Amino acid sequence: MSYVQQYLEEALAITRQLDVQCIEAMALLLREVRDQGGRVFFIGVGGSAANCSHAVNDFRKIAGIEAYTPTDNVAELTARTNDEGWSSVFVEWLKISRLGPRDAIFVMSVGGGSLEQNISPNIVLALQYAKSVQARITGVLGRDGGFAATVADVCVIIPTVNPETVTAHSEAFQAVVWHLLVTHPELRLIHGKWESVNTSLSTELTPRMSEEIKITVSPGSPSKQGPTV
Repeated sequence: MSYVQQYLEEALAITRQLDVQCIEAMALLLREVRDQGGRVFFIGVGGSAANCSHAVNDFRKIAGIEAYTPTDNVAELTARTNDEGWSSVFVEWLKISRLGPRDAIFVMSVGGGSLEQNISPNIVLALQYAKSVQARITGVLGRDGGFAATVADVCVIIPTVNPETVTAHSEAFQAVVWHLLVTHPELRLIHGKWESVNTSLSTELTPRMSEEIKITVSPGSPSKQGPTV
């Protein structure tokens, strides 16, 4: 089996093992936050931080949830890191944001954080603060979920099918789960642009369905030849 085949087989195995009930519960929790006028704060580091930024856009635009992530503000993030230290950057940001009981923390993390191992201590301190103000906690986590899994109201843990690719799959499935959530009937308020465009195009093409459409491709240059009708 090639590496490509193996990787894709691992992805299939993970998909089959995802906890459906946990994801359903996450959708309901997030719906409750929105209904109560709360906010969702996405927290992650590294590749997960980039996923948080993308997720903020989708939850705001598609699900109508007021959402933020501290890593979007590079100036404040680096100022706090320089002046106060890396461990406290998230918790101090959440304090200024007046995190409260109506709000939720959405963690994206490969390991979920551990103070004992000094792994993502900024996530751990942020979650400890969230519990102290009775904010809800959810997230998409890898490995055993770490500290985040022990304090979450509900979270989904990406199964480890190969220790050598745990980071790659954990971060990839963060995207799978959050896209599932924003398109979930409990949360989605609007359809994406391309879903709307495709529907429109299908309607426009209906009267021409009987026409024969031929696609010709020039050998050796498949990207340069377009359709001819």
